[in-house]
Amino acid sequence: MAQNYQKELERTLSGFLQDQPPKRLLLHSCCAPCSSYVIEYLSSYFSITVFYYNPNIYPEQEYGKRAEEQREFIRRFPAKYPAQFLYGEFEPERFYEAVKGLEREKEGGERCFCCYRLRLEETAKMAKRLGMDYFTTTLSISPLKQAVKLNEIGEALSEEYGIPYLVSDFKKKNGYKRSVELSKEYGLYRQDYCGCIFSNMERERQKERSN
Repeated sequence: MAQNYQKELERTLSGFLQDQPPKRLLLHSCCAPCSSYVIEYLSSYFSITVFYYNPNIYPEQEYGKRAEEQREFIRRFPAKYPAQFLYGEFEPERFYEAVKGLEREKEGGERCFCCYRLRLEETAKMAKRLGMDYFTTTLSISPLKQAVKLNEIGEALSEEYGIPYLVSDFKKKNGYKRSVELSKEYGLYRQDYCGCIFSNMERERQKERSN
């Protein structure tokens, strides 16, 4: 039977409401729209630091644009426990090294899994360094991302680095729908490709086919 990550998350969170001060969470985020619902949902339970680290993003200007949009959303959103923003350096060479030999893989395959691990591992390391209580990622909110694989990687890194991973499938319970609503409400920039050069090329091919 498939794991119900949403129920697991709810069981974990049920014990946190009375925590004073709240537990500290390092939340990896790929962009402001994906983080919107996740921050809304989790900021009643955690003191969140949003870690923007995405060496897969192409081009560099896109990286900066998404980072500033993320910073601005955090500034404007009225969270119970206001979130903090942590900027991760742009390191595209690490992404290209991680996916070397997988350049022709389709979106959603092994290349993406390597990318998940790269970003989650950096998040786990940073969470350990900062003394966080948990780490997790916004990535499971996307209908195009595999929550099973993300949680598998996160839990393996939890064992490796000795810091709890918060399992999730944030798209559940209309999470993705809510992120779209919040994006409209806050006028957030929503890109039309995942982020890397390969997803950008695939998006351009789709546009050409539709013309």
